[in-house]
Amino acid sequence: MTVPTPSMLQHFHILTLTHRNAKLKEIGELVTAFEGGDGLHERLAQLRDRGMVNEIFYSSTCNRILLLFTTDQKVDDVFKSSLLPFPAAGLTRLKHLSGLRAIRHLYEVAGSIDSLVVGERQILGQLRESQERCWKWGLIGDDLRIICNQAVLAAKDIYANTRIGEKSVSVVSLSMQQLQRYAPSRKARILLVGAGQTNLLVTKFLRKQGYANVTIANRTVKRAEQLVSGFENGRALSLGELSDYRDGFDVLFVCTAAAHATITPELFGSLLAGESPKDKIVVDLGVPADVAESTIARYEFTYIAIEHLRALAEENMDFRRREVDLAHEIIERHLVETETLYQTRLIERAMVEVPGQIKAIRHNAVNKVFRKELEDLDPQARELMDRMLQYMEKRCIGIPMQAAREAVLSPRPAAPQRKSTAEAIS
Repeated sequence: MTVPTPSMLQHFHILTLTHRNAKLKEIGELVTAFEGGDGLHERLAQLRDRGMVNEIFYSSTCNRILLLFTTDQKVDDVFKSSLLPFPAAGLTRLKHLSGLRAIRHLYEVAGSIDSLVVGERQILGQLRESQERCWKWGLIGDDLRIICNQAVLAAKDIYANTRIGEKSVSVVSLSMQQLQRYAPSRKARILLVGAGQTNLLVTKFLRKQGYANVTIANRTVKRAEQLVSGFENGRALSLGELSDYRDGFDVLFVCTAAAHATITPELFGSLLAGESPKDKIVVDLGVPADVAESTIARYEFTYIAIEHLRALAEENMDFRRREVDLAHEIIERHLVETETLYQTRLIERAMVEVPGQIKAIRHNAVNKVFRKELEDLDPQARELMDRMLQYMEKRCIGIPMQAAREAVLSPRPAAPQRKSTAEAIS
């Protein structure tokens, strides 16, 4: 029997477009074009039914689109144009990987090495959801099941044995970490100015930390009401009402889309409602800064600025990047294990008919070749013979499988070293 070789992995392919070679807006447009509303299942199934792919796995995020599939066809521009309903410009930038390179890339994605934010664990969850969906649709068979499961194991190994996910690189998360250094009470009065995406994330952290007294002021009150819902003592205001706000605050988060500073000395003094500024914490997440420099100069308060948070985020990202080399070593080890696992699986597939063939040989021997001789035996002898044949059948079924596995798993002997001429003569 021929032992499978790594070349048998060459029918694995990946087509991908990522943040590395396209703008996020372009990726979003391609995702929309491919998914086509609720037509993703039908489109993927058509690719399989047309014989273009044998198995297929599809996943998309805000910064990548990825198609992992198996096929024996040549994956060239003609193949890609018939596979994907993308504009020509999108097709030319699609990155094509095959064999171990494709599998390595999948492991790098799962382990967040290839992410826009290195160490971002959410990507693994997104890949697992995509795998479950494609499996449910009947698009994933034995080949992609093995590879996708191994990708999950490789990612978990990376997260468990490197520090790639440590040290937050999210500005909002870092702002909350900085806030906790000052240990504000869970009963603290929290005032948010602005209700955009950044402050939406802030409210999620505040809920998780158990804060209840939250007031949100925004240009549109309806948006503020959406963000403040769920807080025990939540209140929504318009920005126009902010100058009349007299309930004070302990922590102020501010992040607006304004081109000029929102928190002027006059407004800040009004928001203090007669209280001392010394114990106040202000978290400014605006770009440009929402707290005027004149406000910082006039009042003495704890100021957490976005520039400091950005510098800290970049420092933490550098730390994560230094863990990438170790993560790559883990991936290489898993690639070796994947080759062995896949080779073993190919042998199991090839051996699936062996039990039936052995049973057929036994049946032929008993009922044709040695039928007359067996008829001459007494019942006890025939029963003994039947038990012996059953025993040998069961034992023989396992022998070739075990031998094949040992052939794959055992290390290859080193090539013998050639003797020198002097050694050969002696």
